[in-house]
Amino acid sequence: MRNVLFIVFALVFISCDVENRSLTVSEIEHEKKDIQIILDTWHRNAAEANFENYFKTFASESVFIGTDASENWTVQEFKEFSKPYFESGKAWNFKPLQRTVFVNANGKSAWFDELLNTWMGICRGSGVLVFEDRQWKLKHYVLSITIPNDNVGKIVTINKPKDSLFLRKILKEN
Repeated sequence: MRNVLFIVFALVFISCDVENRSLTVSEIEHEKKDIQIILDTWHRNAAEANFENYFKTFASESVFIGTDASENWTVQEFKEFSKPYFESGKAWNFKPLQRTVFVNANGKSAWFDELLNTWMGICRGSGVLVFEDRQWKLKHYVLSITIPNDNVGKIVTINKPKDSLFLRKILKEN
């Protein structure tokens, strides 16, 4: 009986130690490189209209926020929106220009920001990944169109009619 209690105690101690571990600088750099590859592959899967592999990158409960104010999708909603684009063989082709990746010291979460060359011009993506089941999964992604500061006034004027309709809808729902 004492041996069983010792083994149970040892397993609990080991699992707690793993939960609270800290990665070395070298391990963090290795994770950052892995994440760069994952994100590059994710973008390439969209460019090649590879629906299955593109969506395998997402965690089961994920969010994709697009450029339109109404685009705040669960992964399932984003799949439904995206499927026709992938089926046509022409999804989207976002080419990373620059990316910064950060990894939590315990190696369980990471976040990034990136500049992308897209059909909309330069866009910014940012996201959060979680390490689950021994792999990185995309949990949250935000895509936004960059606007030079000198052009903000023009964009505000262009967006005003639709923004006011959207604002009324949101306020009515809340």
